[in-house]
Amino acid sequence: MLVRDAMSTVVLTIGPAHTLRQAAVLMSARRVGAAVVHDPDAGGIGILTERDILNSVGLGQNPDTEYAHAHTTTDVVFAAPSWTLEEAAGAMAHGGFRHLIVLADGEPAGIVSVRDIIRCWAPKRRPAARVPA
Repeated sequence: MLVRDAMSTVVLTIGPAHTLRQAAVLMSARRVGAAVVHDPDAGGIGILTERDILNSVGLGQNPDTEYAHAHTTTDVVFAAPSWTLEEAAGAMAHGGFRHLIVLADGEPAGIVSVRDIIRCWAPKRRPAARVPA
C-alpha cells in the first residue's frame, strides 16, 4: 500500500504569525494533529504538531503570546505519494516523529500520520458475534 492511499488530504496551512492558541483551535476544528506552516520569509514549509503545542504549554508558555514560527520544525522530512507505507513508517521511526508532509509537484498534497498507517495495517474490525440468550 502507498502513502497516497493512507494520507489525509485535509491539509491545514497556517502562517508563522499564528499564535499557538489559534493553531490549536484550527487543528481541533479540523480534527488534525499537525499543521503545515508556510513561511516564505524563512525558506518555505515547516510543520507544527500537537506535541509542539503541548511542550510549549508544559513549559508554562502562554499560547496567546507564543507564535507558530518559534515552535515550527523546519528541518522537515517530506514523503512522496508513491512511497510505500513501510518507507513512511521507517522515516518516522528513524526521525522520531509521527507526521510526514506529503509533497506532490513541490506542494503539500496531504499528511500521513502513524495513525493513518496503523489503520491501513490493522485488520478490519468485525462485529462481535451475538450469543443467544
